[in-house]
Amino acid sequence: MADSNDNERTEAFLRLLSEHERKLGIYVTGLIACPQDSQDILQEGKIVMWRQFENFELGTNFAAWARKILFYQILAYRRRSKRDHAETLSDRMLEMLSEESESAIREQRWEKREEALVQCVTKLSEEHREILQMRYRDESSIERISHRTERTEGAVYRLLSRLRKNLYQCVEKKIQSASA
Repeated sequence: MADSNDNERTEAFLRLLSEHERKLGIYVTGLIACPQDSQDILQEGKIVMWRQFENFELGTNFAAWARKILFYQILAYRRRSKRDHAETLSDRMLEMLSEESESAIREQRWEKREEALVQCVTKLSEEHREILQMRYRDESSIERISHRTERTEGAVYRLLSRLRKNLYQCVEKKIQSASA
């Protein structure tokens, strides 16, 4: 009988984790600048979540419970991270950012921004979409993009800067018009 209960708990954990994994990743990435560090923290956090899942009450807010665990993982990471001297946020500032992130999640601000961004990206020319995909989806270097598009590296930097600015402005307009 215990095996059946254990299997059900395992399935419940995996189901909840897979349902919320993307948003949990966004949460960590929003608080940690280095993508590799945020992935490491997320992986460590998943292990802690699994170990503590027996204390989670099914039917309550898994995402809030998981974010709290991840927040403490971020604090632990910051304490043991001595190699990154650029990390200057205080624990209180990190806590405030976490609270703002919680608020954004409740109000679905990220989803609304993401929807607006998708709409704005579709308005770009195919060439510009491909350059953005090379840089941000494929993580291609500026040098590689320069070579593939037959542009100078400076021209690629300027184009990406202009595209980011235009996308930001487009998203802001869509968000403002949706809330008006």
